[in-house]
Amino acid sequence: MNYKIVLAVFLLLLISCSEEYKTPDEIAEIDMEVDVRRFDQDFYNADVSSFENLKKKYPYFAPRSFMNIDSLWAAKKQDTLEVELLEESSKVFPNLDDEEADLELLFKHIKHYYPEFENPEVVALTTRVDYRSKVLLQNNILLIAIDTYLGSDHKFYQGIPTFISANLKKEQIISDVAEVYARKYIAKGKQRRFIDQMISFGKILYLKDLFMPFKTEASRIGYSEEEFVWAQLNESEIWSYFVERDLLFSTDTSLSNRFMAQAPFSKFYLELDNESPGMVGRYLGWKIVKQFMEKNDVSLHELSTISGEELYKKSKYKPAK
Repeated sequence: MNYKIVLAVFLLLLISCSEEYKTPDEIAEIDMEVDVRRFDQDFYNADVSSFENLKKKYPYFAPRSFMNIDSLWAAKKQDTLEVELLEESSKVFPNLDDEEADLELLFKHIKHYYPEFENPEVVALTTRVDYRSKVLLQNNILLIAIDTYLGSDHKFYQGIPTFISANLKKEQIISDVAEVYARKYIAKGKQRRFIDQMISFGKILYLKDLFMPFKTEASRIGYSEEEFVWAQLNESEIWSYFVERDLLFSTDTSLSNRFMAQAPFSKFYLELDNESPGMVGRYLGWKIVKQFMEKNDVSLHELSTISGEELYKKSKYKPAK
């Protein structure tokens, strides 16, 4: 690794250790209590005779349209993979005390900025490692697939690309929950141009700044500390690349895969590709939105609805050097 990145990571960790986040009183005093319901453990401990009690406790998992739910559950209890998933999840998460404390703090921050926020019913479950749907929110029920957070090197994740499995760890739960809510509060508009996609992701990451300041910036975007430092050190070069090639207002659909998608690296088609993390377009969108909010007195609702082009122009963005 480049010695500049090693030094920068060391300094970043030193600063983060010396500047521990302190929750403002007006947020700390918000009444909020989180009790994660363990469907995974309740199901594991249930037998066929107690399915009715399970259905009463979790009616959304047993809608009346599912006429054969008992037989499906009975088969699941005999499935060796399902049983192992439940056992491994209980080993990694014998309880969710730390996660409940973090969720409570997260929800307090969201409530502070969005008073209409309602504390959801939070349920932990297993999903056969469906890492594309780690966290789901529907009808104010928040589902967390804890079998997708067992640790980056867990045996269940063999065969999953490393750039994905890197975030299959318990430390990433809060970031994923925060993203679900950030997406809820950001208006969806047309995103044909590259700049619009950048700004859309930037808005989401800006809300995550507000929602989870007690976690690292790197975790908010899903970077390692080294990847985050690389993006910081190369921000100016990335920006120059986009501007010099007239990419900002391009509608080339390949740009999304090259610079926005989760990937092992970004695709500049240069020697630095293998050094770069994926999602550098999201990172720059984040920086643009930050500068916009620093220079403009707007509400979060206005931030949500403003177009990517207008936000970019009013941000007067200049990359860090």
